[in-house]
Amino acid sequence: MYTQSLSIPDAAAAPPAKSVESAHLVQKFQSRIDDDGRIEPQDWMPEAYRKTLVRQISQHAHSEIVGMLPEGNWISRAPSLKAKAILIAKVQDEGGHGLYLYSAAETLGSSRDEMLAALHSGKAKYSSIFNYPALNWADVGVIGWLVDGAAIMNQIPLCRCSYGPYARAMIRVCKEESFHQRQGYASLLTLMRGTQAQKDMVQDAVNRWWWKCLAMFGPPDSDSHHSAQAMKWGIKRISNDDLRQKFIDATVPQAEVLGVKLPDPDLKWNEARGHYDFGPIDWDEFWQTVNGNGPLNKERLATRVRASEEGAWVREAALARARKQAHTGKEAA
Repeated sequence: MYTQSLSIPDAAAAPPAKSVESAHLVQKFQSRIDDDGRIEPQDWMPEAYRKTLVRQISQHAHSEIVGMLPEGNWISRAPSLKAKAILIAKVQDEGGHGLYLYSAAETLGSSRDEMLAALHSGKAKYSSIFNYPALNWADVGVIGWLVDGAAIMNQIPLCRCSYGPYARAMIRVCKEESFHQRQGYASLLTLMRGTQAQKDMVQDAVNRWWWKCLAMFGPPDSDSHHSAQAMKWGIKRISNDDLRQKFIDATVPQAEVLGVKLPDPDLKWNEARGHYDFGPIDWDEFWQTVNGNGPLNKERLATRVRASEEGAWVREAALARARKQAHTGKEAA
């Protein structure tokens, strides 16, 4: 998920005045969350909670759909039929993740058309990581290992999200993302057993993606203004900084086995902390990309808009068939 780095609405946007009844409902709602219960679509919820979830889940869905593009571009250039089949399956999985998530967001009263319109207009965000190019086949492996590895670290806590449909959707998503991470790592192991040129290609890809993956977890907790409310509501379970640290601690040993050097001269084990120390992240680049000024922001969005426009006839045909079947069914009845 790509969700830690996405903006969520300020809880202060909710109407400040509460009746005695609504105050009781808020207390009952929070008590259920505090007891590790789940909120279901038919349950009462604060409007700010609903809006936060719609924004987060839809942006997560957008990230899955836009995330198909960097790897989808390599399907026709995969080095073997087996690699091609694996990559097709992975890209198909990402599309399925987007559909699960759009469906979860629809249970909150937001239509899929509204969510996609927000994406295509540039109003809605998606993960900044997908605005960078996949330059060669090693990039495909690194996306699987590092990008999907960071996504898993983000997404596993969402399986305990307080909103039931989102939590249940994430169980399957995490299982499939785990496969994607292993597939990417296996691909890189194969390259690292190859020629020096192939090894250099992997190292170059790691150099380009490492810092961008660390930024995926979102800004430092001290600059994440909405985290406290999201954690109180049970939407978010672990802070940005803690997730980033867990990812680094898990990834360094994997890099050693792989035989690549992570591009951080400050990266070293801190015995006192029991964690790896690491260098500063370029947050200016992160925010530039989030705000639409990354290397491929315009191209990614244009591709999605074009795909939607060119596929309009398929949606119209499917709706026409559904209407015809409904009409025929009524006549038969």
